[in-house]
Amino acid sequence: MSGYGAGRTRGTTGGLAIASLVLGIVGLFFFSILLGLLALVFGYIALRGTGRPGMAKAGLVLGAIDLVLGIVLMATNGFGLYVGA
Repeated sequence: MSGYGAGRTRGTTGGLAIASLVLGIVGLFFFSILLGLLALVFGYIALRGTGRPGMAKAGLVLGAIDLVLGIVLMATNGFGLYVGA
């Protein structure tokens, strides 16, 4: 019979993967180029170091979307409307 403390252990999700996901989500609304770039960097680092890459991949995808969105808005002169200037 096992003791009361025995149980299932939960897998850990890396802090960089969470940071990448959060930066990717926030980058959709504010500072898309800067936060998108940071989301890509953190997501890439987290993808190399974690056994569960789901959040890291989501952060990478959102970071890429942020960068594309920021570049398109700058190219079409919609960037001033996007940042509220």
